[in-house]
Amino acid sequence: MEPATILVADDDRSICTVLHQALSRAGHTVRTTGTAASLWRMVEDGDGDLVITDVVMPDENALDLLPRIKRLRPNLPVIVMTAQKTLLTAVKATERGAFEYLPKPFDLNELLRIVQRALNTRRGDAPPPALDQRGQPQAEEEMPLVGRSPSMQEVYRVMARIMGTDLTVMITGESGTGKELVARALHDYGKRRGGPFVAINMAAIPRDLIESEMFGHEKGAFTGAAQRKTGRFEQAQGGTLFLDEIGDMPLDAQTRLLRVLQEGEFTTVGGRTPIRADVRIIAATHRDLRQLIQQGLFREDLFYRLNVVPVRLPPLRERREDIADLARHFLKLACDQGLPLKTLSADAIEVLTAYHWPGNVRELENLMRRLAALSAEDVIYRPDIEGEFAEPMPADDDRRRGGSLGEAIDFHLAEYFDAHDDGLPPAGLYDRILREVERPLIERTLVATRGNQIKAAQVLGLNRNTLRKKIRDLSIEVTRGGEPTRIGGSVAGR
Repeated sequence: MEPATILVADDDRSICTVLHQALSRAGHTVRTTGTAASLWRMVEDGDGDLVITDVVMPDENALDLLPRIKRLRPNLPVIVMTAQKTLLTAVKATERGAFEYLPKPFDLNELLRIVQRALNTRRGDAPPPALDQRGQPQAEEEMPLVGRSPSMQEVYRVMARIMGTDLTVMITGESGTGKELVARALHDYGKRRGGPFVAINMAAIPRDLIESEMFGHEKGAFTGAAQRKTGRFEQAQGGTLFLDEIGDMPLDAQTRLLRVLQEGEFTTVGGRTPIRADVRIIAATHRDLRQLIQQGLFREDLFYRLNVVPVRLPPLRERREDIADLARHFLKLACDQGLPLKTLSADAIEVLTAYHWPGNVRELENLMRRLAALSAEDVIYRPDIEGEFAEPMPADDDRRRGGSLGEAIDFHLAEYFDAHDDGLPPAGLYDRILREVERPLIERTLVATRGNQIKAAQVLGLNRNTLRKKIRDLSIEVTRGGEPTRIGGSVAGR
C-alpha cells in the first residue's frame, strides 16, 4: 500500500486511536481531530490525501461539510463512517460526494481495502441531492426502507452507488421482502425522478395480452382492438419501468423484450413505426431465474441483459434484528392512517423476533395493522402476539415432505396468499399454479417412460396430441432412443 496522509475525524477518541494505529501500521501518516471545524481547516490548508470522517460531529454534521470539501478539493476522497444505519444516510453520503459509506461497527481489514481503492481513485463532484415532489430534500421519515442489519446495509450501499445511473437492476427475494419498495426508491432518488414510475406484474396479466400491455397496440391489430392503446413502455418514457415477477414472462414476450433492450426501440403490436425506448428498466422476481434457464423457461441472454446490477433482498428471518424497528414503523404508519397509536412490550418483541415469518415484511406489516385496529389496550403484549400465532407451524421441510401431495401443495399455496396485503394473489393464479404442477408431472412421467410419449400419454390419461401440445407449450425437451432423456435441464439415465 503506497503511503499517504490520511485525515481522521471522529469525536470518539477510541475510534481515532484504533484507526491511527491501523493506518500507521499500513505505512500512512495519520492526523486525527474531534471536530468538523478543525477538519475543514486541514482541508483548506491542502493537507491530506484522504479523509475518513464520522457523520455526527459536535459542531457540524459531516454530510453538510461534504459539499464544501468537494467544491474546494474535488479530487480528495472522503470515506464516511456512521452509526446511523439508514438508507437516507447512505444516499446523502453518496450524493454529496463520499467515496464510500461505511456503517459502524466495521472490519478494519475492510476499511484498509477501501482506503487503498480510494487512494487509487479520484472522483469528481456528486450529482445534486434527491428532492421530493415539493422540491425539498427528502426527510428521513419518508424513506421507504427500514433496517439496520448488516444484510440491509449492503442493500443500501449498492442502492446508493447506482442511484444516479441508468443501469438496469435485477431485484431478487422472496415474496413480501419489499422488492417494489426498492424499485421505487431507486426511481425516486435517481436521475429520472422527474419522470413516471410505471409497474407491470407479469404474473397478473394473461399470457396472450402481455405484449399488448407492454408495448401497446394499434387499432385493428387483433380481434377486439377497437382503438389504439398505449403500452407500459410508452407510458414510462423518461422514467422507470418496473417489470415485476419477470420469471413469469412468456418466452415470446421475452424475445421481444430482449430486442428492445438491444436496439433501444420498440413497435406497438400491429404497428410499423419504431418508438425510442427512453426508460430505465428495473426487474424483480422471487423465482430462481438460473433454474428457469436450465428448464428452458427463461432466456439466458435476456437474464444477462437484466442482471446488470443484482440486488438481493434478504428474507425477514435473515434480518431478525430489524423486526422490532419494522414493527414500530408499521404501528406508526397505522396511526398516521387514523388507527389508534399502539406500542409493543418487550416480551411482545421477543415473540415477534422468534417467529419465522414465511410472508416476510408484508406479513409483519399486516399483523401490526391488524393489532393496531383490534387490540383493546394501548400496549401490545406477548399474549396478543401469541394469539395471532395460535396454530404452531411445523418446520418447512416437514410440511413439504410429510403427509400427502395435497398437503405439500397447500403449503406452497399458503405462501402465495400470505404474501399479499389483502390475502389475495394477483389474477391468473389458476393458470400459474397449473403450469407449476403440470410441468414436473409430465417431466417425471416422460423420465419413467424413457421419452416414449405414447406410454406417457397412457399413464397420464391424455390424448397423444394433447400431450405433444403440452410438451411444446411448456418447452420440455425430450430425446429418445438409447441416449439419456434430457427434460428441462435435468438428465435422467436409464
